[in-house]
Amino acid sequence: MSDTWTVVLALTAATAAIRASGPVLIGGRDLPPIVIRVIALLAPALLAALVAVGTFTAADGDLELDARAAGLGAAAGVLLWSRNAMLAVVAAAALAAALTRALS
Repeated sequence: MSDTWTVVLALTAATAAIRASGPVLIGGRDLPPIVIRVIALLAPALLAALVAVGTFTAADGDLELDARAAGLGAAAGVLLWSRNAMLAVVAAAALAAALTRALS
């Protein structure tokens, strides 16, 4: 087995152990409301961080502003304007990225 698959299997086991530890440690008790609010905010914050890293990082790890940044900006603008029209957000991001790539 290669080193890559060893790491994948180890991370799979660690993830399963971490996910199983929550219900085991908490049991049938309710979490405090502040903990529930923090947990609810973790997923959007993690998603935003992953989008930012994927958008503004070049292959060598440097900061890069290109068509991806224009698409993200257009998506954010349309999302703020339309509130719920996800198809419009995706279309605006694709159009802005395509126009930026075509013009540069």
